[in-house]
Amino acid sequence: MANRHLARSIVLQTLFEWDTTHTPDADVPDILQRNADEFGGSDTDKPFMEHLLAGVLAKHDDLDRIIEKAAPDWPLSRIAPVDRNILRIGLYELLFSDRSQVPPKVAINEAIELAKIFGGESSGRFINGVLGAVYKELGEPGKDEQGKKQETRRRYEDLPVQQLGGAIVYAYHQGQYYLALVHDVFGHWTLSKGKIGDSLPTADETVEEGTKREVKEEIGLDIVIEEKIGENEYVASHPEKGKHRKHVSYFLARAPYEPLTLQAGKGGLDDAKWFKLPDILGLNFYDDMLPIVTVAVQKLLDKAP
Repeated sequence: MANRHLARSIVLQTLFEWDTTHTPDADVPDILQRNADEFGGSDTDKPFMEHLLAGVLAKHDDLDRIIEKAAPDWPLSRIAPVDRNILRIGLYELLFSDRSQVPPKVAINEAIELAKIFGGESSGRFINGVLGAVYKELGEPGKDEQGKKQETRRRYEDLPVQQLGGAIVYAYHQGQYYLALVHDVFGHWTLSKGKIGDSLPTADETVEEGTKREVKEEIGLDIVIEEKIGENEYVASHPEKGKHRKHVSYFLARAPYEPLTLQAGKGGLDDAKWFKLPDILGLNFYDDMLPIVTVAVQKLLDKAP
């Protein structure tokens, strides 16, 4: 079986040279080949190395933004080049690799091993902290597959429920419909949403009222809710509260066509934009968002003058 740990170390050395010498991306495959010839063996998985290297290079701007969000006290320029490129490899495998080939825990553990071998004394803890934060933000996928000794699993229906409200916000401007979407640090366009009661259960705020408040706080728009459009539910993990269900109610909401003002540091978001309806077809949405957006778009098309 090909040695993928060795393959990752060769990719790391290649990325380190690319990063520190500012080598053009087009020349990086030649560096990989040189390093593979020098440090690799007959069992090194060359297709795996080439795929991993190409993926990190293609996504490196997105990966760097995620690093900045996950380690806000450490600007990229202050992170040691070795650690910086280990994070790029680890994040790429954690976020973009086929999980049947590279489970999340394997991606994190392999990055930590690279840090122990090539990094400084504290590199392993730093890499573990950053990747662990992203892993928790993702809801710790595959955690149950790893298994916990003597763990008693809670039934899905017994998990505590946190209510959230979200909105498909639209505006009619110069004869066209626009949708207001937000972009997260994992590269997806999604809908503005937030916790009802601002993280504390309360009888004083309805889901509709909480949704209006969250949209205002998140992107600065005053919305008028027209109708409920759908809902979904998923399991998330909190480092202190543990697993819980997040139940999100989505509403179709009207707003004036005004500049969007994304609140800094709001829930892992990095952008907010208005999109014409035809332009949303090529956007990267989460799978569970597509049915909600599709229903909203169809309702807008049905009411178009």
